[in-house]
Formats: sequence, structure tokens, C-alpha cells
Amino acid sequence: MTTRREPPSVYDATVSSRRTVLRSSLPATASGTNVHAYTLLDWGLLAAIALIWGSSFLLMEIGLRAFEPGVITLARIALGFGTLALFPKARTAVEREDWPRIAVLGAVWFAVALLIFPVAQQWITSAVTGMINGAMPVFTVLWAIYLMRKLPGWRQLLGIGLGFVGMLLVFAPELEVGGDQLLGALLVVLAVAFYGLAANLSVPLSQKYGSLPVVWRAQLVALIIVAPVGLWQIPGSSWSWEAALAMVPLGVLGTGAAFALMATLTGRVGGPRASVAIYFLPIVAIVLGVLILGETVEPIALAGVVLVMAGAWTASRRES
Repeated sequence: MTTRREPPSVYDATVSSRRTVLRSSLPATASGTNVHAYTLLDWGLLAAIALIWGSSFLLMEIGLRAFEPGVITLARIALGFGTLALFPKARTAVEREDWPRIAVLGAVWFAVALLIFPVAQQWITSAVTGMINGAMPVFTVLWAIYLMRKLPGWRQLLGIGLGFVGMLLVFAPELEVGGDQLLGALLVVLAVAFYGLAANLSVPLSQKYGSLPVVWRAQLVALIIVAPVGLWQIPGSSWSWEAALAMVPLGVLGTGAAFALMATLTGRVGGPRASVAIYFLPIVAIVLGVLILGETVEPIALAGVVLVMAGAWTASRRES
């Protein structure tokens, strides 16, 4: 006796179509393509990111001497977008279904976060801003746990924890408490939380397209969002060659090159492991302070540097 097979219903066809879309869509985040120890290229990317972003807070401090926060953000995004536009690979086509995620990256990674930093630095120093920014690996891990529903390897958790403690020791002598400073600090925490989310969301996109097409389009979205704020704050700004020249490396390197390098690193090693680059920012800030501003370094900060480097090395090992 044979059983008669019923033709597929409209419901079955719809379910099958949805499953196909789900299979072809990008995951919320993903592990890096390299789960082994950092290669020489990975370390090179990390060093370049740390050097560029480590000096960005000093450049923003100089810019705030003449420009309003919105003008600084608009200038750096415009310069970053223009820089990446020079590379033909940035104009590589992306699928329409991935544009919503790119738009989210443009909003949280560039428009909102990059506007928050100069606003906050009106009330807190660049050193304290850099210290709080060092919490990004913690937020990146928390977002990764939420999005992937699993914990990173124990080496990565240990390395991120060591680096976070070291980062606190580095800037412990610089911390101050105050009403406006508290508001500024909370704003930076919000921006860093957005950074951690973006570091995870960018992983599948970078693995699919490479960093340039993703970052360039995300900056276009950010430019559209920030332009009204920046143009509105131009009358409240003054002109200064010093501030204007500071915007060039802040935009070309800090917003164009560094974000592309970071997206490349997250695609290679994953968001949590790539975020340890942020722990080196305080070290760069210390070196710049000593060489340019003649600042002194406290012994506790040197101990923090040792912990930062130990944490970065531990997190860079093969994922367990």
C-alpha cells in the first residue's frame, strides 16, 4: 500500500524560504578565522592601532581649543571617509541584505561614539578618557557572550582580566572625582559599550567583504547622521591652525586607517581577542606625555604597563 504524498502547502514553502534566508544571512558575530596564536601580521595590526588611537585623545584635546565637539566629529569622519574613498577596494559592492547591519555600525561605531568622546573631554582629561576607553575589551567580551551564547577561552578571559587591572593601575594617579567629571566618565562608558558591540557586529562583515567596503559605507552613514550637528556648531567655533592641523591625522589615520585596521584584526582573530589592542592605548599616551609634555610616570603606572603586556600576550595565545 502506497501513501499518497500531499503537495507542499504555501506554509511549507514560506517556512522553507525563511530557512533559506536564515542560512544565507550573517550571524550576529563570529569567531576569528585565526584561532591560533597571534601571527606577526596580527601583532603588526595591533601595534598600528594602538599607536594611532593612543594619540587620538591628545589630538581631540587640541581640537577642543577652537572647535565645538560636533565640528571635530564631522571633520574626522569626513576626512576618514575621503581617505578610504581613495582605495578602489572600498567601493566593492555589498549585498543589500547586509546594509542594515552596516548602518548600525555607522551609527554606534562612528556617529554616536565619536561624538561622545569630544563632548566628554570638555569635563575630563584626555588621560582619563583613555583610561576608560581601555575597558572596551571587557564590553567586547560581554557582548560576545550575549551574541554567541558561549564564553571565550580561559586564556582570553585571563588575558583580558590582567590587561584591565593593568590599565587601571596605569591611570590610577590621574583619576579625579567631581560632578562634571562623573558625567563625562559616564558618557565615555556609554561610547565604549557601543565600541564593544561594534567590534562584534563587524566580524562577519569583515570576513565576508574585507574591512574597507564595510568601514567606508559605515562612515558614509555616520557622515549623514553627524553633518547636521557639525554644521549647527560651526558658528560657535573659532579658527585655529593648530586645531585644524590636529584634525588631519585624527581623521586620516584615527578615523580612516585605524578603523579599517581594527575591522581587519577583528575578522582575523575575533572581537574579544582583537580588542586587547585598546589596552596599549594608555602606554602610548604615557610615552607621548613624557616625550612631548615632559610628564613624569608613577611607579604604579609602570607596574600597570607590565600587566597590560602580560594580559595582551595571554589573550593572543591559541583559543582553548
